[in-house]
Amino acid sequence: MDALMLLILCIVIIACLIFGIYMYLYNRIQDFIVKINEIETVIDTNLRNKYDNINKCATIIKNDEKIKDEKDKKVFEELIKLRNRKISNFDLDRKLIEANNQFIALKQKYSSLNKNEEIKEISKKIEDCDEKLDVNREYYNNSIAEYNKLVKLFPTNIIAKICKYEEKLFFDKKDMSDDDFNDFKF
Repeated sequence: MDALMLLILCIVIIACLIFGIYMYLYNRIQDFIVKINEIETVIDTNLRNKYDNINKCATIIKNDEKIKDEKDKKVFEELIKLRNRKISNFDLDRKLIEANNQFIALKQKYSSLNKNEEIKEISKKIEDCDEKLDVNREYYNNSIAEYNKLVKLFPTNIIAKICKYEEKLFFDKKDMSDDDFNDFKF
């Protein structure tokens, strides 16, 4: 009888240890998932702010009488059409970078834009958004790197397989585990 009780006690202790280890490792992965989701929300907010500010610039540029070239006035039309499309934050970020570069080129081409107080204010807001986005992208990519390590390395890879967690892409859509070098775009 004592041997049976001792065996049952050992089994219960081992089961509790295995459960405890499982919960610890599961919670480590969950911590990174929560971090990633939180920073995605912050990035999304900053991208929306940048989009709104560039849209304000588009309106000002369209109404600027000193800009005679119709092509320059319509430079942001593709960006404005994005409002009706569903695209990822990755793609939106790339489109906003393109639009911002076009905006900077227009400011260099037309000195009247540099003198416009509203443009100056919006430019400052866009620069602030860019700074925040740079910091947030770096934090996001660092969190993704740590998360991907957990998904790949023993013993957390066992938990990841049980819970069907997979590696995530970096903010710029780079997949470090494949041989596709074309995803390294600037």
